[in-house]
Amino acid sequence: MIPITKPTIGEEEIAAAAAALRSGWVSQGPRVAEFENAFAAFVGAEHACAVSSCTTALHLALLAVGVKPGDEVVTVSHSFIATANSIRYCGALPVFVDIDPETFNMDPALIEPAITERTKAILCVHQIGMPCDMASIMTIAERHGLPVIEDAACAIGSEIRIDDRWERIGKPHGDIACFSFHPRKVITTGEGGMLTTNNAEWDSRFRLLRQHCMSVPDTKRHASAEVIFEGYPEVGFNYRMTDLQAAVGAVQLGRLPGFVEERRALARTYGALLSEIPGLGLPHEPAWARSNWQSYCVRLPPNCDQRHVMQQMLDAGIATRRAIMCAHREAAYPAANWSCAARAGGRCDCEAGTCACLRQSEVAQETAIVLPLFPGLTGEDQERVGEALARALTD
Repeated sequence: MIPITKPTIGEEEIAAAAAALRSGWVSQGPRVAEFENAFAAFVGAEHACAVSSCTTALHLALLAVGVKPGDEVVTVSHSFIATANSIRYCGALPVFVDIDPETFNMDPALIEPAITERTKAILCVHQIGMPCDMASIMTIAERHGLPVIEDAACAIGSEIRIDDRWERIGKPHGDIACFSFHPRKVITTGEGGMLTTNNAEWDSRFRLLRQHCMSVPDTKRHASAEVIFEGYPEVGFNYRMTDLQAAVGAVQLGRLPGFVEERRALARTYGALLSEIPGLGLPHEPAWARSNWQSYCVRLPPNCDQRHVMQQMLDAGIATRRAIMCAHREAAYPAANWSCAARAGGRCDCEAGTCACLRQSEVAQETAIVLPLFPGLTGEDQERVGEALARALTD
C-alpha cells in the first residue's frame, strides 16, 4: 500500500523526546520556549507562540483581534472544518466566499461584497500549502480597516513574493498566522500548533489565554526563590504545547528545508508523469507563490465518478483522499450557522447542502482528489500512482 502521506520521524526526534522525558519537565517549559524562538526566526516573525493545535491557534487569534458573539468573519467554506469552527467558538458567524478554481484559495474579488457593518476580520487559508493572494487580500482589508488572520495550517515552508523578494509564510503577511503540526503536515509534533505575529500585545494575549489566564507562568514560579501566588483574572483555556512535542518540533524544524526541497521535486515529477492524461487538471502554482506541496491535488476529467476512481486506486494499493471539504455542506453547519455574500446582502437563495455563491468550492470538493506525496516516496511509487490513475479514469 502506498499511503497518502506519512510523518518522517528519525532517531534524532526520538532522542530529543527521550531527553525531554529524562529532564523531568515534560509539560510546557523551556523546550517550548526554544521551539518558539527557532520558529519565529525561521519564518521571520517577531513573535511565535506554541499551542496545542492549529484549531486552538485560530481560536486565540480571533479572540485577540476582538471577534465576539454577533460578529462576522469572512472566510472560505472550502477548508477543513476547523477553520469555520474556530469562528463559531467565538460566537461569531462565518461568511463564506468562493474560491479561485485554479489555486483552491479564497477569491479576493469576492471578499468585498461579503463585508458588512458586522464584519470583524478576514480569515484566509493557504490551502494545501499553496499561498493565497495576500497582496490583494491585504489591500481590501486595509481599505476596510479589518485585521487578517492567515490559516497557514498546511503552509509551513511555503513562500510568497513580496516586492520582488521571497518571504516565508508566517512572517506574517497579514496580522496573525496560524500553523498546524498534525502528522499530515510537512513537519509534525504529533499534535500542536503555532501563532506568529509582529504585535507584542497580541502575543502576550495568546500566552495568557493558552494557560487558563494564569497571571504568573508555572515556569517562573518553579524558578523563583520566593513563594509566588498566581491569579486568574479571567476565563482562559488549556491550549498548551508540551515540552515533549516541542523537543520533536525543534528537530523537525531543522529538517524542514530538506523536506520542502524533496516535496517540490516530487511535485515536478508528478507534473511530468500526469501531464499526458487527457482532461486531468494539474495543480496551478502562481508566479508569486512557492508551495511546500503539503498535498498534490488534481482535478478529474469531466463526468468522472470521483468515488469510483478513488476505489479503483485503493484496490490497486494506492491511498487517495477526496479534495478539501466544504463546511457549509456538513450537518454541523445548518443555515443558521453561516452566511454567504448573497445572504449578507439580503438576496440569498441558498438551499441545504448547496449555495450558488460557493459553486467553485462545491465543484472542487466533488471533482478533485489528493495523491500520495511525502518524503521517501520513490520514483517507482510515483509511476505506479500515475499508471493506476490512468487506468482508473478509463475503467
